[in-house]
Amino acid sequence: MEKLTEVEGRAYPFGMKNVDTDIVIPAHWLKTISREGLGRGAFEVLRKEPGNVFDDPEYAGSPILIAGDNFGCGSSREHAAWALADLGVKVVMAPSFSDIFSGNAFKNGILTVVLPQEAIDRLMEVAKTDPIHVNLEEQTVTTRFQDRFRFEIDPFRKHCLLGGLDEIGLTLDNRSEIDRFEGRLAVEKPWLVPTVA
Repeated sequence: MEKLTEVEGRAYPFGMKNVDTDIVIPAHWLKTISREGLGRGAFEVLRKEPGNVFDDPEYAGSPILIAGDNFGCGSSREHAAWALADLGVKVVMAPSFSDIFSGNAFKNGILTVVLPQEAIDRLMEVAKTDPIHVNLEEQTVTTRFQDRFRFEIDPFRKHCLLGGLDEIGLTLDNRSEIDRFEGRLAVEKPWLVPTVA
């Protein structure tokens, strides 16, 4: 997982409320076990509409998505986070998120930022013309117009995102203690240590 400290760039001014994971990535894309290429299917139904924000060249490759209340509701498909990541989204901001989506996003290196509706409305306006800056260390979202919004985040999630640590990374972060345990086990209970034939 990549370290996430600061993200700056244009944002998709999406704003839609109650976006379920079937809208983020339709079910027929779930036949794959690969994370690659799912960005093409992200918001597929909405992309059929002319003038949609996801196919507007002005927002192409935006690392930030601004959404409405209850983003990621519905099923628990992890493919929704995979599709957003493949689309290039590193931060999703909304007044609220589905717990399961928020967890899946975190495990895939995407920061979910909960802000009040007034802040979301302001950022939607800014996103139409200017970049937005997100600083995870300071837990702030800022704009060049002196807007500054502070957000809360679970300290464990913050630590993992800043360090680029997924479950495997967290385990490897304790490698020296694991090696000491394995060494002690080999001495104290050698019958438990597998031998190579």
